[in-house]
Amino acid sequence: MILYSTPTSPFGRKVKIAARAHGLSDGMRILKADPWSEDDELRRINPLGKMPALVTADGGAIYGSGVILDYFDTLLDQPRLFPRARMIETRTLHALGDGLIEAGLLITYEKQRRPDAFRYDPWIDHQTGKIARGLAVITDAPPDPAFADAAAITLACALGYFDWRQQIDWRGRYPALIAWLNAFRASFPAFDETAAEH
Repeated sequence: MILYSTPTSPFGRKVKIAARAHGLSDGMRILKADPWSEDDELRRINPLGKMPALVTADGGAIYGSGVILDYFDTLLDQPRLFPRARMIETRTLHALGDGLIEAGLLITYEKQRRPDAFRYDPWIDHQTGKIARGLAVITDAPPDPAFADAAAITLACALGYFDWRQQIDWRGRYPALIAWLNAFRASFPAFDETAAEH
């Protein structure tokens, strides 16, 4: 398998953690992609030019981190990223975690890619509100940090992304999630191993 991503992509990090936590990383090579380059191979793999994108052993292309995790589950003896016993709960929390990352990315793009004269602060506030509401919900009922399902991995990647880009002071506002992230890190060294790639 070949994974197209960047060291800084939180969605790519999610796929890397899932592969490492479930013993699939030995069969996966990682190639750095550039979504801003028109000539990058990524656009041939995923016509949207978005990361991550995975080329399977048989040459097929899979894109979207959630779809890649679905594919990983087909390679395991039983679904572990979206376990059958908790399918809806896991998928719902996974969708919330993806939304947190997306809101963080939109804030980052607004601040880094848009010229200052055109920056729209109400848009940033709107995305920050999504993050704040999402983290409040997760604080009340976080996923199990000792199980590397899609929900837990995605939440950990969202918190790691917020630590790096500082879109929100989640540690100050949601201190219960600090203990949760520390427990996840202790259970899954892949979290820190992928952070080193930033």
